[in-house]
Amino acid sequence: MRTCLILDDYQQAALSLADWPRLSDRVAVSTISEHIPDRDALVARIAQAEILVIMRERTPFPATLLERLPRLELLVTSGPRNLGIDVAAARARGITVCGTDSSPTPPTELTWALILGLFRHLPQENHALRTGGPWQSTVGTDLAGATLGILGLGKIGTRVAAIGRAFGMRVIAWSPNLDADRAAAAGVELAASKEALLETSDVVSIHLVLGDRTRGLLGEAELRRMRPNAYLVNTSRAPIVDQAALRRVLEQGRIAGAGLDVFETEPLPAEDPLRRLPNVLALPHLGYVTRDNYRTFFTQAVEDIEAWLAGAPIRMLS
Repeated sequence: MRTCLILDDYQQAALSLADWPRLSDRVAVSTISEHIPDRDALVARIAQAEILVIMRERTPFPATLLERLPRLELLVTSGPRNLGIDVAAARARGITVCGTDSSPTPPTELTWALILGLFRHLPQENHALRTGGPWQSTVGTDLAGATLGILGLGKIGTRVAAIGRAFGMRVIAWSPNLDADRAAAAGVELAASKEALLETSDVVSIHLVLGDRTRGLLGEAELRRMRPNAYLVNTSRAPIVDQAALRRVLEQGRIAGAGLDVFETEPLPAEDPLRRLPNVLALPHLGYVTRDNYRTFFTQAVEDIEAWLAGAPIRMLS
């Protein structure tokens, strides 16, 4: 009987959203719902498992952790990629790494929740209503007629753009590889440059894959090009933006605010200023957290385990 642990099951939802009992004659499955940031404590909890199922980058698996898990044979991550896994190191140790599909719909929808929350000051107004504060204290901004700048026009960026057009916004886009034909096919304008997009957008939404060319793409100089009444929204990956620079421009009021769902350290430390800044609408990385997406993740995790047990692993990460 193999042992399988599902890590970081924060909502205790994993076991109810897939047919795990079909593995019960071969695999003993259990979950860990709390995040375990301490490396020694983590190893103590998971070292006896031959199979681990992990949720995106909630718990990273670098080579230094993998080498402390001699029993580990199969690592399944939700989503088709996971930058927190050293796949080469896993392969060198004979560990199979598999993924799952992931829908672009949940992060698209959450992006618009953040944009609407910022433009209409929903957190401030909701807080005032709940605490007996003033009845209306802010003036919202219209989406219609505003300019939405999208960095990255892939599956998610294209969907975000379509919704922006439905709101009557002018939509412009830029990425290192984006050309006029692809932009036109998505119904958006190609920005002349990254700088031009930053200077002319009322809200900038990031939908790029993190890599060598996008890490630190927005530093302090770039952020200061944004309009003082503009918002930055990041539901992609935190390191695309220089986080120290972002904190400074927000603290100084150089931009109107930010909607953030991703952070360099997760969970976000209690002392981080991003938890307290009044011009930040921050969420605990909920972009992919929906019932249907979770059902896909865990159903395919079961499939990955079955295929591996049969000696024919599927959806392997390279």
